[in-house]
Amino acid sequence: MFTENANAIFNRSIEDYHKHDNVDQPIANPYPAGSLDALLYEKNWVDAVQWHLEDIIRDPQIDPVEALKIKRRIDRSNQVRTDMVEYIDSYMLDKYKDVVPSADARLNTETPAWAIDRLSILALKIYHMHEEVIRKDVDLAHIEACRKKLDTLLSQQVDLSTAIEELIEDIEAGRKYMKTYKQMKMYNDPSLNPVLYGNKQ
Repeated sequence: MFTENANAIFNRSIEDYHKHDNVDQPIANPYPAGSLDALLYEKNWVDAVQWHLEDIIRDPQIDPVEALKIKRRIDRSNQVRTDMVEYIDSYMLDKYKDVVPSADARLNTETPAWAIDRLSILALKIYHMHEEVIRKDVDLAHIEACRKKLDTLLSQQVDLSTAIEELIEDIEAGRKYMKTYKQMKMYNDPSLNPVLYGNKQ
């Protein structure tokens, strides 16, 4: 199944990231360049780095100048993540380009790739919640609370994986069709962000 493979790739990416646990560690993608597997691995690696940047920027003792640098890095990362989701959707569109939708085919609320994006983030949540469950420096109440949250996350992973599989099956069968929109993020575009174009001399 697609999601079984994707979840395995996400887990490998997360494990590889945490061998160094360094936001500046270069990626060493183990999958063939240009393959969907390589794209999924890179997508999750970007998510993992951003996860830890979000942790770092919340340090109450962080230097404001450093915090601003990290915030801008997170903005760039968000753009990369969006681009990668669109690459995955492009792959899906090409794969199913010859499928003729049925007359009553419906449009899904989100594309497969945006659901896969949520699956990648969910894998990170599961990893880090499990880390909380096995901590030795917290009391039993913390562990039990985190174990319940972990159970919920694992259940959510099963449900989301099932929903993605069903969506892909519906697209393959022509019961649903894909329609993608470029996200057109405005805050990074100097021609669309009024703070940026307003500063032009």
